[in-house]
Amino acid sequence: MLSFLPAAGLLAVTKQLPAGAAPARSSDDHARFLANTIEIFAGTEESNARPEVADKLTAIARTARNRLAAMDDAGTGELFAGQPLGTSESNLSRSFQYLYEIALATKTPGIDDPDLANNTDVQQRVIDGLIWLHENYYGDQDEGYYGNWYHWEIGISTRATRTLVLLADQVAEYAPELTATYVESMDGYLRKGKDGDVDLDSRFHTGANLADITTNRILQGALLGDDARIEKAISDQQTVFATIDPYDLQHGVTDGYYEDGSFIQHHSVAYTGSYGRILLGRVVQSVKILDGTSYAAGDELVDVVHGWLTDGFAPVIFEGWMMEIVKGRAVSRTTTGYADVGAVVEAIVDLTDYAEPATATAFESYVKFIRSTSQATLDPTSFESPVSIPRYTDILGDDSIPAEDLNPPERSVAFNAMDKTVHRRPGYAFALARSSDRISKYEYMNYENLMPWFQGDGAYYLYLSGQDQREAFGVDYYTTVSPYRLAGVTSPVEERQTIPELYGQAWYENPDHPLEFTAASESQNTYVYFPRGTNGYSGGATLGAYGVAGMVQSDDVAYADKQRGILPDDFVVYQNTQAIKSWFMLDEEIVVLAAGIVDPAGRDAVTTVDSRISAAADDIAITGRERNGGTWSGTGTSQLDWLRYANAGQGTAVGYVFLDRQDVTVSVEEVTRSRQVVRASNPDTDVTKNVFGVSVDHPGGSSPTALAYALVPNAGEEQLQSYADGPLSVLANDERIQAIKHSELGVIAANVFTDRWQHAGRLAIGGPASVIMREADDAVTVALSDPTMDRDTVSVIVRGRPLKVDTADPGVEVTRIPGGTRIVADTHEAYGRSFTATLRPGWPR
Repeated sequence: MLSFLPAAGLLAVTKQLPAGAAPARSSDDHARFLANTIEIFAGTEESNARPEVADKLTAIARTARNRLAAMDDAGTGELFAGQPLGTSESNLSRSFQYLYEIALATKTPGIDDPDLANNTDVQQRVIDGLIWLHENYYGDQDEGYYGNWYHWEIGISTRATRTLVLLADQVAEYAPELTATYVESMDGYLRKGKDGDVDLDSRFHTGANLADITTNRILQGALLGDDARIEKAISDQQTVFATIDPYDLQHGVTDGYYEDGSFIQHHSVAYTGSYGRILLGRVVQSVKILDGTSYAAGDELVDVVHGWLTDGFAPVIFEGWMMEIVKGRAVSRTTTGYADVGAVVEAIVDLTDYAEPATATAFESYVKFIRSTSQATLDPTSFESPVSIPRYTDILGDDSIPAEDLNPPERSVAFNAMDKTVHRRPGYAFALARSSDRISKYEYMNYENLMPWFQGDGAYYLYLSGQDQREAFGVDYYTTVSPYRLAGVTSPVEERQTIPELYGQAWYENPDHPLEFTAASESQNTYVYFPRGTNGYSGGATLGAYGVAGMVQSDDVAYADKQRGILPDDFVVYQNTQAIKSWFMLDEEIVVLAAGIVDPAGRDAVTTVDSRISAAADDIAITGRERNGGTWSGTGTSQLDWLRYANAGQGTAVGYVFLDRQDVTVSVEEVTRSRQVVRASNPDTDVTKNVFGVSVDHPGGSSPTALAYALVPNAGEEQLQSYADGPLSVLANDERIQAIKHSELGVIAANVFTDRWQHAGRLAIGGPASVIMREADDAVTVALSDPTMDRDTVSVIVRGRPLKVDTADPGVEVTRIPGGTRIVADTHEAYGRSFTATLRPGWPR
């Protein structure tokens, strides 16, 4: 055991913490905070006695024993073997994590190992470890705060605070001033804040980060009996529940949830699947921590979170898998989309205790739906709280609870605030990643997501029902598919270098430049970590369960600013290929149009219609028909009417219908790469996949080219052959307008990219605009939106016999004009929202 370092020596140089400004509401509140927290992480006698929690208890005990063994083997400058301290902030944070894991095992009911359960010697050893870390590696803030700010302001504080909560009684007896000392140091390390506290004007104190920091400060306040700290932390945390209004930003914060269900972190990164789920989990933990106290959350908070789940999370979860388009740099991690959803499920399970009965039933039904459709069994041992495990088990075992999705069976969602689109049908889901001068093209950071360059340039993911998505997407997709050949991407033919290859480290360093490039500077964010595009056009409209999206493909801001002489000479930038793109999302098809494809540097370019991975042993069949009427199979280049890819091993098929005359290249290549090519800290594990590709080449030169095709999920050959006679037709495909018609659905949809009026079938459209019209029975329904987000109005004329308005959204005006009916939507400050009007015959003559 470590020799005991007297607390008096540690605390003699510390200052007295200021007294709380507000009187304590109740000492019972503070005790309840701590008891609730211990229940969350350690469980209760009742929960831990359930047989389904046994594996969780075993895992907690096994981890603690491993940490104690590492403590025994520690060398000089280590608290745990293999974690040398002094220059690595991640090793220091990990050392605090290991202490927490040991402490947790001593406080977890149901662990009957006498070497752990309530073992005061082990608990004293943890306290000694806290003292030793503070005296040698944490307490001197002139020596600390190197590397990544997150470890100092969030990671270490979270682990140290939880350990102090678990061992509060033992610390009070053994080192009574240790908690106050640690809290003062944690305040001192909150350098991105203000005066050792949260600063809501700080770009670092937003979203999930703010929830983490404030949860820590609530617990610290409970430990110290400091109600002023608690009240301030709760007040700060409540700001994450406010829906972000981009036209009235509070504290300049763009991070958080938007009206359309979007979630943004890091100011411009679509992040529902990573930071969003972290925020969800932390907020639910706060609800549980405050339960039974005078600070307890009200029903309105649960209602807000219900909205997050219905409009934010449910659309991006497909059969238990978190979609790639909302995971930022986390797409390169080996953690699967199924595990990501596991964290969401735990939060939902916990919320059922606090929701109104109808909402609780909806939550329980959704939990059961996820379990019934997921191709991977959710392991509740992964839940952070043992208490959540029996609750989850009870939901699954309750035959009175139906399995029901929070999504309707057919749904099209335009997450225009974060430049993403999701289209869902029974049998498949289509997810599209766009970007703009508002939203980042990608996120790279900390040696993660090393080759991200085209992930926001119209990359899309077609998820097929019944498929194990680990075999189709996830880290292995990015490992084996070329970063230049992501499905949906038009890219120049060139080789790019990763940030570590360019600069020999995880960031670009130039603190003497006027932009002050350091690891955590705003310039690093702007130009290296998550650069935005330079295009203003990225958006779309939805009409019921149909959708249209459009984007002008652009250079990123780094390339543009390098041309303006703003960036240093040694800062490397890459120019993009230009393109105008549209996606029309229907029932059985997703139609893709591309026009104005040209490379300003004269390079060749390639559009990847699809890239799909499969196990090397899977039985793959590739069939099709050439435009000359001949049959097609296998690989090569030809002009095709249609193509079908079928994977018998996965039980999946995708069809491709080519709506114009193009040379199409079909390939299958066995690729073996290490997962470290996309993330340096991934295990150096080789992955072998067959990579199927469908692509169209664009020769370098000054003449723009165009392309039109449709993806047909789960298609059979007979269905693909039927497209020769319709129902799809391309009405326009150039740099001014892209439009299609589906005769069987009665749908016309268009994107207009100019500020001049354009025509598509019965529609005349004043652009820029996104429009869908559907004629069904005797009604004509039109949806329109402003994909630039800066127009005051958008206008559409339905030509022909004038129609009268049946229903219309607020802000929509319908008038009769010679030769048709004009629809004008007030899009001022609508932020890409769709406006809908339904028209019928019968306007008075």
